[in-house]
Amino acid sequence: MTCSHINFNLSRREFFGRFGLGLGGAALASLVNQTTAQGATVAASGLKGVMGGTHFPPKAKRIIYLFMSGGPSQLDLFDNKPVLVERNGEELPASVRMGQRLTGMTGQQATLPMAGSIFKFAQHGQGGAWLSDLLPQTAKMADRLCFVKSLHTEAINHDPAITFFQTGHQLAGRPSFGAWLSYGLGSANENLPAFVVLISKDRIDQPLYARLWGNGFLPSIHQGVQFRNGKDPVLYLKNPDGISTESRRKMLDRLAELNAAQFEDLGDPEISARVAQYEMAYRMQTSVPDVLDISKEPESVFDLYGPESKNPGSFAANCLLARRLAERNVRFIQLYHPGWDHHGGLPGGIRRQCKDIDQASHALVTDLAQRGLLDETLVVWGGEFGRTNYSQGKLTPTDYGRDHHPRCFTCWMAGGGIKPGISYGATDDFGYNIAENPVDVHDLQATILDRLGVDHEQLTFKFQGRRYRLTDIFGKVVKPVLA
Repeated sequence: MTCSHINFNLSRREFFGRFGLGLGGAALASLVNQTTAQGATVAASGLKGVMGGTHFPPKAKRIIYLFMSGGPSQLDLFDNKPVLVERNGEELPASVRMGQRLTGMTGQQATLPMAGSIFKFAQHGQGGAWLSDLLPQTAKMADRLCFVKSLHTEAINHDPAITFFQTGHQLAGRPSFGAWLSYGLGSANENLPAFVVLISKDRIDQPLYARLWGNGFLPSIHQGVQFRNGKDPVLYLKNPDGISTESRRKMLDRLAELNAAQFEDLGDPEISARVAQYEMAYRMQTSVPDVLDISKEPESVFDLYGPESKNPGSFAANCLLARRLAERNVRFIQLYHPGWDHHGGLPGGIRRQCKDIDQASHALVTDLAQRGLLDETLVVWGGEFGRTNYSQGKLTPTDYGRDHHPRCFTCWMAGGGIKPGISYGATDDFGYNIAENPVDVHDLQATILDRLGVDHEQLTFKFQGRRYRLTDIFGKVVKPVLA
């Protein structure tokens, strides 16, 4: 199905009927989920997605994307390379590098000494997945995971690399992954956005711009909504002092009438998208406090996620919120955990990062499985690129750094129609180049969409005379990783 229009193009009569004088009653009714005979939740706002359904039967209903911003070192976590340990300190062979570009941070180094990981690796599970001792909890669920060890990307610096993963293009301005899903499939919960963003606090070593979860040229209703820690988890959601819920309702009704008149004059679909946002915000005044209230979670849940799960804004707390959002059928839940950019002092830095994410990642997958949600939820873990096999700066027996490396790196997936307990793709003995089964960023995006029942070539939007899609003109589904 090719989507060349958007579902906010309403007639004047439809607009008034949906957003006009009858809005107050519709909003009250919308506080209770309405369900069709097929069991699909219908959003009272009409945000059902332009596809009207999936292209083929889906294996997953939602995505939880754990994005490790900064570029985790695959060579210290997942990609065991004994050759690097044996040849630690030796110069990177020219036959391995093959003249490939380096960043400005190491391009002027006099030498490129290979750095074997100081962390111990072992195989885990029936699939024999290699993991370092930095990830003991992740190792316990190795047979639930699918490791893709042959990812590669085009970008060598953070901003274009993260933008590429989030939007399918290195330049800003395209719709983000979650926005595409919101546009195509719509929301499965009328009281929460289809696309929610959570960012770990106290780990920001590079900026994470709102455009990474933006709508681009899609209607603004599809942009991600950031939930924050603190008194106002969603900015500007609460009524100002002196404004009651009843007066807010009356204001929205009158505003809808004015917007309907403007829509009749201009025909701009963004006008109706704006009204839909107002209505979603009204409903979220009730739904957001409910989803953020973890006080009724049993102690066994906090024990599973770890003590940091009671610390709002931590990665563990965000993983617990991700499970609660998944239970409420939020379509795309994006977690960012920055702090992985270890150009120097990697051993100390990566220990801290793994302490943040290891138990919580294991808890999230385990919790979803225990609640019967993992089979319908696809969990993805990974960053924007990998790290070099040589040391940036001085190499010592206990310390080293690694530069950016787009040539090969690792991510893992679990649940949602992905084959568990396997490793796909491989790098060479030096961990520098891909040896088999390369997977491009667009391939990963196409594969994730496929699990949601979406043909990545058919979910398009016509903008400035061209049809765009998340995977641009590239991408193929990686079928060997599909369950």
